[in-house]
Amino acid sequence: MHPEKKSSYDNLSRNLSLTVITVSFAPLILVGGLLFHQFRSIYTEKVFAHLAEVVDKHAANINTFLRDKLTEVQYISRTSSFEDLTAPGRLEKALRGMQQQYGRIFVDLGIVDSQGRQVAYAGPFSLYGADYSEADWFRNSKERDAIISDVFEGLRQSPHFIISISQGKGEDRWTLRATIDFLSFSSLVRNLHIGETGFAYIVNSRGVYQTRPKDKRNQDLELTPRRELTRLESLAGVSIYESFDGEGDNYITVSAPIKGGGWELIYQQKASDAFSAMTRTEFVTLIIFLIGGVSIVAMALIISRKLVLRFQAIDQESELMSKQIVETGKLAAIGELAAGIAHEINNPVAIMIEEAGWVGDLMEDEGRELPSYAEIRRALTQVGNQGRRCKDITHKLLSFARQTDSRVIEMSVPEFIREVVEISMQQARFAQVEFDLDLDESMPRISTSATELQQVLLNLVNNAIQAMEPEGGKLSISCFMETGQAVITVGDTGPGIPAANLGRIFDPFFTTKPVGKGSGLGLSICFGIIHQMGGEIDVESTVGVGTRFTIRLPMPSPSWQPETRQENQDD
Repeated sequence: MHPEKKSSYDNLSRNLSLTVITVSFAPLILVGGLLFHQFRSIYTEKVFAHLAEVVDKHAANINTFLRDKLTEVQYISRTSSFEDLTAPGRLEKALRGMQQQYGRIFVDLGIVDSQGRQVAYAGPFSLYGADYSEADWFRNSKERDAIISDVFEGLRQSPHFIISISQGKGEDRWTLRATIDFLSFSSLVRNLHIGETGFAYIVNSRGVYQTRPKDKRNQDLELTPRRELTRLESLAGVSIYESFDGEGDNYITVSAPIKGGGWELIYQQKASDAFSAMTRTEFVTLIIFLIGGVSIVAMALIISRKLVLRFQAIDQESELMSKQIVETGKLAAIGELAAGIAHEINNPVAIMIEEAGWVGDLMEDEGRELPSYAEIRRALTQVGNQGRRCKDITHKLLSFARQTDSRVIEMSVPEFIREVVEISMQQARFAQVEFDLDLDESMPRISTSATELQQVLLNLVNNAIQAMEPEGGKLSISCFMETGQAVITVGDTGPGIPAANLGRIFDPFFTTKPVGKGSGLGLSICFGIIHQMGGEIDVESTVGVGTRFTIRLPMPSPSWQPETRQENQDD
């Protein structure tokens, strides 16, 4: 293929591919991006709302827990006097009652006088007489009747917090204190966990941990919000913001106030963990998008390539058709020229032959005595022979101009071939040529012009016989059906045609016969007739082996063929 044409087809293929890819990807990216953004926004809001609701509910449970325990201690303090609670065994009885009702949540009970000295105690430790005058909770109890302290280690050197109820004034003021089991209280906070990294803890107003974080690493989490994310109007006091640990991991932090704002319940979870489902969905969507994109690109390349190949084939067919039209035009022009020349030459040649015959008759009657009688007689014979040869040439020129019977009839190909062989039998006998027929008697009848097909087959048979003269040989004729076409082959065992001449064998006036033996129009006429029938004729030859012509006719013959050929004749 010419380099410029190849480059043109490559550019067309590239432009088609880019157009298909652009048209396919543009709406896909726009719609996909919009859906992706909407999905991310909606999912993020749902995650935040879910975390805020969970933390708010747990904060309410912890508040209920503290309020219930505070109410229980208040009940004991209001139903008993200082003397009753400091009486031997009375405090132990009250503690057993509380533990029977609530389990081991209440660790111990104690009565502390106005000086901060514990004057009565019930519990597992030896804290009778303990001095709490410097303890924060005791100092705070002087200002309020009921307090819940922060978590501290105190005299028992283990984390705990107390609920204290104070009564009286001045030197008569006394305090009932109850220690809450820290592990039971911490379990309320530890139960709050979501996913793999979610955990909760409590800090007081100064940021001191009241329950243990999940691990030491989480103690590095910054409590100062970096960016507040959203605030739900229906959950008062709940805040959501981003936090970062020492390693730079992004955490979602949700906080809610408890104990009247003295403590704060904080829940933290890695953002990657909280949005893991969304991330997986986005990953799967991205994989599907990539697979779809690769498929679109592949299909665009394949389809554009197929289209370009199809365009290329159409262009080649168009070029071939243009060449055939040009060749047909040449043949038509040559045919018209030949017909004109034949008409102009035919009459003078006929007169020359008649006049030569008349001179011959005169010589027979009156010129026998002439000394040059024999020479004149030989010359007249030569004039007659050459004149008849000129008539034969003009007859072929008229045949080339399609002046034959082109009526279409239905005919049997094997029977038709036998008739042609019968006509040529005498000529073949003189040339020592044997016929070898291989005819498929079962092949269907065809509709074509018997006169034109006889002209083609006689021409091929005569050429084959002449090619094998004088040594003789075998002339093989066969007919059969192949791929819906009627096929006729004519092969000889003659000297063959050189490869350099095969390309010109159907050109008008081209002949390989000796001068005076052929006009070079026979095969051109055959080529034109077969192509006008809608068929094909081709030749294959090997020098020293022989030549074979193959005729392929359509089955059935195209219905338009007679009309088309009639139009050509009218032209």
